Amino acid sequence: MDEKITAEIKHSLKAEDILAQINSKTKLGELRKIAKEIKKDHELALELWSTQAFLPRLLAILIMDKKLLSEDVLNKLDKDMQIHTFDERNNLMDWLMANQLTKDKKRIALIQSWENSPRALQRRTFWYYQARLRWTGQAPPDNTAELLTALEANIMQEEPEVQWAMNFTAGWIGIYDEKNRTRCMKLGEKTGLYKDEMVSKGCTPNYLPEFITIEANKRHHI
Repeated sequence: MDEKITAEIKHSLKAEDILAQINSKTKLGELRKIAKEIKKDHELALELWSTQAFLPRLLAILIMDKKLLSEDVLNKLDKDMQIHTFDERNNLMDWLMANQLTKDKKRIALIQSWENSPRALQRRTFWYYQARLRWTGQAPPDNTAELLTALEANIMQEEPEVQWAMNFTAGWIGIYDEKNRTRCMKLGEKTGLYKDEMVSKGCTPNYLPEFITIEANKRHHI
């Protein structure tokens, strides 16, 4: 842990013990092992969160009590995430969605209400969740028409982190919904988003015509 961070706040012995196990080389799998040993401990989670450090905050998310994640608390967590870099705050919010918010019907209802949230990370989560409902292979909700209309109207005006999630949703709609596939690919052609993006070998490009074609072909051959 960063000595400056740990020196600023007096932590409980339990928190100090946990923080001593985390450093810049700690992997996500190791955080999950620590969380499995702790189980649920919301008070400790808030203590770890108070460090303002990325990895302790990832661990904090894993041991939070989802029943205590009210709208006010989530707004506070969102505000706290703004001190992090672009990638870190996106990772924190995505981690929160995957490990807490999608595990509870009330929290899912909150996600569904965030399409027009004033907070970019919450709007990102709305769209990322819509994509998730489709890439997991479940029967998608009957809101595809509304989503496509919103995508076409708003994607180019959005913040980059939200724009990526919207594009991702359009991609998964196009992959699983053949009747809307051409419409989604044309959206990518019109916006030109990620067209010139370089991707690592083995990774699927984010440019919609390529993304949809590659991923749809994979599923066609299964």
